[in-house]
Amino acid sequence: MNLFDLTGKVALVTGGAVGLGAGISLGLAKAGADVVIVTSNDRSREVEQQIQAMGRKAHTIIADLMDESVLKSVVDKALSVFGKIDILVNNAGIIRRTPAADHAAQDWHDVLNLNLNSVFFLSQLVGREMIKQGSGKIINIASMLSFQGGINVPGYTASKHAIAGVTKALANEWAGKGIQVNAIAPGYMATDNTAALRADEERSSQILVRIPAGRWGTSEDMQGPIIFLASRASDYMSGHVLCVDGGWMAR
Repeated sequence: MNLFDLTGKVALVTGGAVGLGAGISLGLAKAGADVVIVTSNDRSREVEQQIQAMGRKAHTIIADLMDESVLKSVVDKALSVFGKIDILVNNAGIIRRTPAADHAAQDWHDVLNLNLNSVFFLSQLVGREMIKQGSGKIINIASMLSFQGGINVPGYTASKHAIAGVTKALANEWAGKGIQVNAIAPGYMATDNTAALRADEERSSQILVRIPAGRWGTSEDMQGPIIFLASRASDYMSGHVLCVDGGWMAR
């Protein structure tokens, strides 16, 4: 019996076309899942082709998740294509880097709308379907800034602290209904969101010195933890925030 086998499962991954999201989509497909990729732009073709080359099905839904009114249609479209959603990965997110004293109100609202509001309301919509079927896995993407304050990213930090809380709140309500809700907190990953940090030699070296693994993380580093939390192997895990950080939080 392979506890990590996702054959026959359907996963919906937000922000699943690029960066960590692309790695997550491909990891789930490697384990056997069919994947619905939700993206705000049409950049998913390469990921779709890689998933299909594995013998899995892939479908893209283009939607701006900052617009709460589109969330129901995203779920409805996914259900119309595959008939069910077994796994939801709330990965889509943005970051705005500005000192707190100068942080624009629109930046605050944009970050909270995508990083927090869309996560709760999409989880609510998918959670209702999972409750009907008596099973499901919801995986939220948290951050090191679910635990720390960060610098110049007040909106992002607020959203990621809230993701840890929402994960635990939903887990408490839904664990008894066969639905496990957990989160992954990636460490410093080589993505578009960290391009400015990696380009800053002084800041980048400060970060690398603290990471025991001695390197920035990659999208491939997310695949094992995602498969674990999406599979039967984690059936008794609920409300946990799993750090995938090269040892950052241990320092």
